[in-house]
Amino acid sequence: LNSADNSPATTAIPDSGKMVDLSDKIEKSECYARNESAQFPMTNLFIGDSTFGCKSDADEQLIIHVAFCEFVKVHSIKLTEFNMGREPENNPTRIQLFVNRHNLGFEDIDDVDPTSVLELSPEDLREDAEPIQLKFVQYQRVKGITLFIEDNSGGEVSALGGLKFFGKPVATTNMKEFKKQG
Repeated sequence: LNSADNSPATTAIPDSGKMVDLSDKIEKSECYARNESAQFPMTNLFIGDSTFGCKSDADEQLIIHVAFCEFVKVHSIKLTEFNMGREPENNPTRIQLFVNRHNLGFEDIDDVDPTSVLELSPEDLREDAEPIQLKFVQYQRVKGITLFIEDNSGGEVSALGGLKFFGKPVATTNMKEFKKQG
């Protein structure tokens, strides 16, 4: 009971506006990569150790699709350099982001306008760098984000050490908890 007016307390948590790490909202079984190295697969991006990371295979281009188990609002993205920066030539310099585009491949990536394009400096990828803020209005109902690593700093392959998204879940009604009135 709410002590001020004796009404029942609500279970709704007020929206504090605080952005959280969305790692626990990732639906790993729905994630995929195109042109990933067998020794350094995309799944390594989520373990928190940049020495494993993810590398492209045949050339510098890499597609990474991250699916979420529910709709989220994405505020920022944290990209970490591979192996603490020991291969700076493999750092991505240009990444296109696509919201809610599933099954994008290299054959159709040029036919779709990206939601955002990130031009990255080596400082953006440092372990201690702040996450890169996105245009929040474009990332309000995200079920999946596809990253197209288009270019790097001159290496034969591209490599990332870690990937995190920050934001918050979209408030939705859980119909299982909905009680019929009357």
